[in-house]
Amino acid sequence: MEQQKKSGFAALIGRPNVGKSTLMNHLIGQKIAITSNRPQTTRNRIQTVYTDERGQIVFLDTPGIHKAKNKLGRYMVEAAEKTLKEADVILWLVEPSTYAGAGEQHILEILRQVKTPVVLVINKADTVEKKKVMEAADAYGKLYGFAEIVPVSALKGRNLDTLLDALMKYLPYGPMYYDEDTVTDQPMRQIAAEMIREKALRLLTDEIPHGIAVTIEKMKERESGLWDIEAEIVCERESHKGIIIGKGGAMLKKIGSSARHDIEEMLEARVNLKLWVKVRREWRDNDLYLKNYGYHKDM
Repeated sequence: MEQQKKSGFAALIGRPNVGKSTLMNHLIGQKIAITSNRPQTTRNRIQTVYTDERGQIVFLDTPGIHKAKNKLGRYMVEAAEKTLKEADVILWLVEPSTYAGAGEQHILEILRQVKTPVVLVINKADTVEKKKVMEAADAYGKLYGFAEIVPVSALKGRNLDTLLDALMKYLPYGPMYYDEDTVTDQPMRQIAAEMIREKALRLLTDEIPHGIAVTIEKMKERESGLWDIEAEIVCERESHKGIIIGKGGAMLKKIGSSARHDIEEMLEARVNLKLWVKVRREWRDNDLYLKNYGYHKDM
């Protein structure tokens, strides 16, 4: 008789820039979610899949919960909160600190409204002494009844086996949702667009990144195996367009060169990447633009 396997959904939640995407990328062993040192990097719910002999965990990486300032911000928060209601277990990522600020208190309020088991993941545990990690675990443990508390280093991949063991405990038995070789349900076009946006986030000034989106206008493979990809970087102001392009096109070329490297690794093929920059004023508060750029209410 074939042994039953675990199969379920694990939602990642946390304040912006706490390391959710980095953790998910390391857990599945492949880069799917983009990362940067800027908050609110993840905008849509990104779904990735981890499978081993025990079963399958479908990770739902949510946008960081924050105080929304526009329609895009409200969409991001709604996407995160909706994900919690669909999960079998919730991973709440925090940093190794005993201080739970307004952002953490807001997340606690949300968690108290769901009955799903919550695993507290203390990320960046390698950046402080072990005593500090224990103090953080004790302080948070007094605020909420966590199913488990697991310290990890997402960046260095430390203690992730312990985390996976903890998650498997709370998943139901059932059929696999995906084939065992699946790592994401995201279309290649969307991943490519996010890789371009990641490079822009990393290279541009503080003023611009939240106001950009990336759309793939063309993605086609030639008979030779070379991929032709054409993409638009959308910004909100003419002055931003000039900064994104840079003197003599230098910045745009730099963004394209960096992104092409990651896209070639994903496709395992050479890529001919062409980028354009387009201005769409106040697109983050325009329902039509939000829908066109992939931020749907029903996602």
